[in-house]
Amino acid sequence: MSNKEIVEAGKANYMNNYSQFPIAIKSGKGAVVTDEDGKEYIDFVAGIAVNALGYGDEEEKKALLSVIDSGVLHTSNLYYNSHAVHAAQLLNSIAGSKEVFFCNSGAEANEAALKMARKYGSEKGKSEIISFAHSFHGRTYGAITVTGQEKYHKGFAPMLPGVVYAEYNDLDSVKALISDRTAGIIVEPLQGEGGIIPAEKSFLEGLRRLADEHDALLIFDEVQCGMGRTGKPFCFQNYGVEPDVMTLAKALGGGLPMGAAVAFGKAAGIFAPGDHAATFGGNVASAALAEVMLSRLPSLSEEVMKKGEYLGKKLDELASKHPSLCTEARGMGFMRGLDLKIPPRDVISKCMEKGLLVCSAGYTVLRFVPPLIVTEADIDKAVSIVDESLSELEG
Repeated sequence: MSNKEIVEAGKANYMNNYSQFPIAIKSGKGAVVTDEDGKEYIDFVAGIAVNALGYGDEEEKKALLSVIDSGVLHTSNLYYNSHAVHAAQLLNSIAGSKEVFFCNSGAEANEAALKMARKYGSEKGKSEIISFAHSFHGRTYGAITVTGQEKYHKGFAPMLPGVVYAEYNDLDSVKALISDRTAGIIVEPLQGEGGIIPAEKSFLEGLRRLADEHDALLIFDEVQCGMGRTGKPFCFQNYGVEPDVMTLAKALGGGLPMGAAVAFGKAAGIFAPGDHAATFGGNVASAALAEVMLSRLPSLSEEVMKKGEYLGKKLDELASKHPSLCTEARGMGFMRGLDLKIPPRDVISKCMEKGLLVCSAGYTVLRFVPPLIVTEADIDKAVSIVDESLSELEG
C-alpha cells in the first residue's frame, strides 16, 4: 500500500485524536526510516524518545527472536520471569535504587508513583501533591491532573482533588504551597512537553530539602529525559540529587511498551501485595528488550554526553544564524529544543519534505530527540536540513 492509501484508511477508521503527518513508516535501519512510498528520512523523533537504539539493532533482534522461539510472550505477575528479574537488577544497579515496579507506559508509572505518595502519607494525614506549571505527566486521570497545562484539562473536568501547582525553577513558589498535608512533589528534571526546559541545580536541591523537611516523597518523572538521553543513565545523576521515586518509560522497553516506578530510600517497601498491579507489566518480550537497553545504558550515556554537546553547539549556531525566526536553543544531551517565533509545524513540514523527521514541544519549540546511536555526520545532515528549511521560511 502507498502512503496515501494507508493515510486514507487510517482517517476512515481511527478516532480523531492525533494530528498526524501524511506518511506511514514501513522500515528502518540505524537512524534512518523509510516510508511506504520508499522515501528515506533521518529520524530525530525516534518514536518521541523511544527508539534509543535506532532501527534494526542486532542485539534487540536476537533477544526478541529468542523470546518468540520460547513460545512465551507473557506469563502474568502470578509468576516470575528471568528477563524481568534481570532487567530490575540492572535498573537498580545503575540507578542506585532499591525496588522496581514494571508497567506499560509513562502515565502508568506516574500513576504508581502518585499512589505511593498517597499511601506513604495516608497514616500521617498527608494527601496533597505539588506539581508544576507547564509540566506533562501523562493522559490518565491522575497523570493528567498533575500535568500543569490547562490545554490538557479542557473538556475533562473535574480534575482529581488534592493537587496544587507551583512554578518550575521557582523554589519560593513551592515554599508557599508545601505544608503538613503534602504527600509528594512530582517534577521533571528536564521538562519535555513544556518546551525542553532544564531544571536549575539549586531548584532540585531545594526540592530535595523541602521534601525531607516535610516528610514528603520527591518524585522525578524521567519518562522522557531518562535512559541515557541527557548524557547520564538517568537525568538526576547530572544534578547529584536523588529522588525517592523515579518514573521511566519510552526508551526503557527498547521499542516495546514498558514503564517503571523505581523506589529509593524511604520509598522502598511502600507497596504491599494488592496495592497496585499491571497485567502486562514486565512481560517477557518487553523485559527482554529492556535487558538489552539497560546493559548498554552506561556506554551509550557516555556517547550521548559527547555527541549531545556537539548537537547543542550546532543548534546554538542555528539560533544565532536565524534570529528573525529563533529565540534560543536549549536542553541537554540528545533532548534539545530550538525555540521559534513561528509555528513549529511549518518547520517540521519543510524538514519532512527534505528527508528529516523532527517534532514539536509546547507551542513554540522544535524538538530533537534522536536515537542515541546517531553520529556526528547524522547531526550535521539534520542541522543542515533545518538550516535550509529556516532559510526558505525567512525568504
